[in-house]
Amino acid sequence: MTKITKNVSIMCFHDELCQVYNALMTALSLLREGSKVTIFFGSRGINAVHKGKVNQLKCLPDMPKEAGDAVMKKMDEMNLPSVEDLFIMLIAEGASVLACPLNISLFEMAPSDLVEGVKVADPARYYKEVVVQADMNLTF
Repeated sequence: MTKITKNVSIMCFHDELCQVYNALMTALSLLREGSKVTIFFGSRGINAVHKGKVNQLKCLPDMPKEAGDAVMKKMDEMNLPSVEDLFIMLIAEGASVLACPLNISLFEMAPSDLVEGVKVADPARYYKEVVVQADMNLTF
C-alpha cells in the first residue's frame, strides 16, 4: 500500500474539545500516512496548547451539560487518548505544533505556559513557508 505524502497545514481556532480532538486526530492520521504536518493554534485555540488548560477543554459547551457528558462518557468507553497524549504522539512522531504569538499575548499567556514541544510561530514565515506551500490547508 502506497503512503500519501503531502504537506499539510492544519489551523485550529477553537478550544471546544471535539474541534480540538478532530484537528489532532486528523493531523495524526495524515502524519502516519507520511505527510509533513504543521498544526497552528490561534484565536481561542490557543487555550488547547496551554498546559494548564489542555485537560480542562469542554465538549459541546453550547449544548445542555448532559450532551457533553454523554460524549465524554463515550470517549472514555472507547479508551481514546487524551488531548495531551495526542500532543505527545504528534510531536514525538514529527509534527510541528505552533502557537500564534498574537493570541499568546491577547490571552495573557507566556511561551512557558505552552504544552511541551509547542513552539511560538513566526506568522510571516508560517504563512509563507507552510500555508502557501501546503498541498492541503485544513481549518478546525
